[in-house]
Amino acid sequence: MLQTLTERLFDDTDRTELDPFAIFEEWFAMAEDSEPNDPHAMALATADTSGLPDVRMVLLNRRDARGFCFFTNFESAKGDQLQSNPQAAMVMHWKSLRRQVRMRGPVEQVTEAEADEYFASRARGSRIASATSKQSRPLANRQQMMDEVAALTAMIGEGEMPRPPHWSGYRLVPTAVEFWKDGEYRLHDRVRFTRELPGAAWTSTRLYP
Repeated sequence: MLQTLTERLFDDTDRTELDPFAIFEEWFAMAEDSEPNDPHAMALATADTSGLPDVRMVLLNRRDARGFCFFTNFESAKGDQLQSNPQAAMVMHWKSLRRQVRMRGPVEQVTEAEADEYFASRARGSRIASATSKQSRPLANRQQMMDEVAALTAMIGEGEMPRPPHWSGYRLVPTAVEFWKDGEYRLHDRVRFTRELPGAAWTSTRLYP
């Protein structure tokens, strides 16, 4: 009988090479079926110039063999931090599966074409909100923000909302990926994949929980 990638991942007798990106796809497909909402939500950790970490929930919007993408205002706190320190860590935890995936590595900016394509796929209201929001900066009250949204909506009328130049995306290119599966009495399964550089071969290690 053919084993799933997950079964092979935790099978200590299986020493064949596994692709962590393929394992992620198997787990993510399960999460899409089992999570009540936002299976693509992830905690993203960055650090400022002093090394103080910062973390917030964002959405995993795109992914491929290069890495994992999220989109944001480059003038936000995380945008500032990633411009000065282009590396990050993320974790996706799916309570319904009792599993999580952790990743860390360098971060690169997506191409203009990738940013345009994703921005165009968003709901019109979301595009207007992205153009209006001065993300992470002080706001006197909610009404001020709503008035700014209304003003921009009236200004563009039935026209298209172009992507603002300060709004784009980042791609986390992992050099470490860890898979965690809940076990009885906290005897969890953990396997970590690492590589020296993006594009290099992966090695895997089972870890104590």
